[in-house]
Amino acid sequence: MRREQLKDHYSEARLFNNRAIVSIIMILILLAIVLTRMVYLQIIDHNHYTTLSNDNRVKLVPIGPTRGLIYDRNGILLAENQATYRLEIIPEKVNDMEALLQQLATMIEIREHDLNQFRKALRQKRTFENIPLRFRLNDTEVAKISAIQHRLPGVHIVAGLSRHYPLGKSFAHVLGYVGRKDVQDLKLIDKTNYISTSHIGKSGIEKFYETHLHGTVGYQQVETNAQGRILRVLQQTQPTAGKDLQLTIDAPLQAIAEQALGEYSGSIVTIDTRSGEVLTLVSNPGFDPNLFVNGIGYKEYDALSNSDRRPLYNRALHGRYPPGSTIKPFVGLAGLKYGITNEHYEIYCPGYYIIPFGEERKFRDWKRSGHGIVDLDDSITESCDVYFYDLALNLSIDRISPFLGSFGFGNKVNIDMPSENAGLLPSRQWKRARKHQPWFPGETLNTGIGQGFLLTTPLQLAQATATFANQGKAVQPHIALDQVVLPKEKTIDPLLASVDAHHWSYITRAMTHVVHKHKGTARHIANDQFKMAGKTGTAQVFGIKQEEKYDAESIDVKLRDHALFIAFAPADKPRIAIAVVVENGGSGGAIAAPIAAKIINHYMTSESS
Repeated sequence: MRREQLKDHYSEARLFNNRAIVSIIMILILLAIVLTRMVYLQIIDHNHYTTLSNDNRVKLVPIGPTRGLIYDRNGILLAENQATYRLEIIPEKVNDMEALLQQLATMIEIREHDLNQFRKALRQKRTFENIPLRFRLNDTEVAKISAIQHRLPGVHIVAGLSRHYPLGKSFAHVLGYVGRKDVQDLKLIDKTNYISTSHIGKSGIEKFYETHLHGTVGYQQVETNAQGRILRVLQQTQPTAGKDLQLTIDAPLQAIAEQALGEYSGSIVTIDTRSGEVLTLVSNPGFDPNLFVNGIGYKEYDALSNSDRRPLYNRALHGRYPPGSTIKPFVGLAGLKYGITNEHYEIYCPGYYIIPFGEERKFRDWKRSGHGIVDLDDSITESCDVYFYDLALNLSIDRISPFLGSFGFGNKVNIDMPSENAGLLPSRQWKRARKHQPWFPGETLNTGIGQGFLLTTPLQLAQATATFANQGKAVQPHIALDQVVLPKEKTIDPLLASVDAHHWSYITRAMTHVVHKHKGTARHIANDQFKMAGKTGTAQVFGIKQEEKYDAESIDVKLRDHALFIAFAPADKPRIAIAVVVENGGSGGAIAAPIAAKIINHYMTSESS
């Protein structure tokens, strides 16, 4: 028979008491931790969490500034802010978004680009925020929407300001345009100041002077609910509007230049030789910058970007062209400065030139029959290539290159616009570094008549012409009239400072003969009211064989020679310098010179009135 074991009540009571004590201690420790945390949160760190609490209730809402306006030198408005209406949708109030979009499409035009931008914003923004669908509604569209807006929950017509360029493509390459901010813009801007700005300068003056035109953001201090909706405005700091900008460009003169250029592709740059103010900056063809403000459609952009005429290309700043015979006055001046030639030195031009002790290659003159016996004045007046072949060979590229460089060739002009090209000034060292080849004498001959490797932009050519007009004193070309930060003081390169004053006068007189002498290549543009100094140029687009004759009528238009002309007036006291480049225009004297004459004549007439 099994005996039952008696319970040890004492041991059980002791075990229970020990466990109770441990539990109480743990509870007290946990309670102490909670109390300590409560004291820390409510007393020690009270201010911090009060601020966070207020931040959940009070928020700062940025207010975008009004963009500054842009005027020409005469006060003509070039870039304005138009009061416009845009169509916005609040997604949370719409039951069927696709059905709504289809209904709106039957009432107003909605491009595929607009829909893509709307759907992109739909994924990024909160459902109670307004999302724009269409910008710049016209009065008819506003009326259509307003008439049935009570049946379109979530649809709102909102008034605002939109950038507008009243002269359209006339100033497209000068002003550039504004467009919607993108990821690349966010990397470069002050995000705080642009927090409520939807558009930013993308090119031209709009981009270069973005900080000046933009202004400073303002703020509203508003009270919001838990969902982030605004309940009331507590305080407001008004934004500072962007500053207006006045340009040096003369809008009427720009219109004359564009009209004179007509349907030709090319560029015209006109500079005030006294101040460096750019009076015209034409690049043709242009484009309508208004298309880009609120987003250009894919088809429209493809049409512009794939056009053979490249309307988006700013030829004045980016186009690189052989200067052709417009380089001859500069090379002629170098010949006088280094004593390689003089006023009386003559050569015989049979219509070709053969390098002495060289290969039997004939370097052709543009005039097949030749010019006969000519001096330096005759060679500039009649644009004799043979004279400059001989002069360039005796000068050598080692003197030609730095001398042209002192006029700014091969360097950026540093105008107050973005993305400028530097052109190309070849030298012996340049060819060795870039092409790993020695420099050949024939290349010196080509450089002497503005062909070969030598390339210049229309802006660069205009600046060099202005420097020549001032007998070596350079002015800084600029577009902004008052706010320009670039130096305006006249400076002179040491190399040009050493040129004899008589040599400047001699070449200027020869350039005057180009226009006013009976054998001058631009004699048909002469004006009896004032003297103009100029130089025609015709630049080959492609090379032709030794015995082959150039026939403009038998080749494609794109392969025809470029027509160029540089000039300054009046010849004795210059006030204006100009460079004209007409792509595939053919003769500089027949095409480019009359264009320049129209502009200079208009300028001189308006200046004297």
